[in-house]
Amino acid sequence: MPPFALNHMTAPGTDWRAFADLAAGLGCVGVEYRNDLNGPLFGGDAPEDVGAALRARGLRFLALAEVKMFNDWSDTKAAEAEALMQIASRAGAEAVSLIPRNDGVATDRAGSRRVTETALREVLPMLKAHGLNAMVEPLGFAVCSLRYKDVLADCIDAVGGEGTLFMVHDTFHHHLAGGGAIFPDLTGIVHVSGVTAPVHVDDMRDPHRVLVDADDQLGNVAQIRALRRGGYRGPISYEPFAPEVHALCDHAPALQASMQFIAAGVAG
Repeated sequence: MPPFALNHMTAPGTDWRAFADLAAGLGCVGVEYRNDLNGPLFGGDAPEDVGAALRARGLRFLALAEVKMFNDWSDTKAAEAEALMQIASRAGAEAVSLIPRNDGVATDRAGSRRVTETALREVLPMLKAHGLNAMVEPLGFAVCSLRYKDVLADCIDAVGGEGTLFMVHDTFHHHLAGGGAIFPDLTGIVHVSGVTAPVHVDDMRDPHRVLVDADDQLGNVAQIRALRRGGYRGPISYEPFAPEVHALCDHAPALQASMQFIAAGVAG
């Protein structure tokens, strides 16, 4: 069985402790928590208590999300990143997540490279000071300022960020961006979700993202197999945004079935 994990977007209505129990019960290696869900982060509990609870359950705190629009760098953005890193460090998280601006600015490759490299050059010493990594996530939407993995790879190389700056390979966004090169050695985590609705790729949006099954149109299994052939052995983390997944009374059976489907496909 590949090392599965859960992003809190899988069950955003579940409090952090119950979510940790869900992940542990499924045999996951870790979890990702988010600062963009309803209510205060961790329900107001101390980050140290969260870290201790995860360790007691045998779970890694893989990443704390997120710094939004990280490559719209400014003093304000630096303060936002610093605040998130302090919380992540206190909780024993391994990384923070960096999400690019997604508003139609700097969408060409040159602009994407410029704004992303500028931000990563600034954020790298901050990460090192806190002993954290960053999970940088290209988004496949045409309006995104960081759409292509090769641009991110160039930026990581340009700032000397290997070993601290990692890519998120999101199977949904990789498909939306038209596929392209993958970078197993630079990949820190894989986000999986499936699309089964009869919708054109240009019209795919977050609410279409369900659990991966045999009707998946994104080629999740093929993407994971390619990454693993390239040497990736890290976590495969569920991140469905579909309201029907969020509304499940018990997420465990559906997640278990999806994990078994992916594991069988990867093994085959």
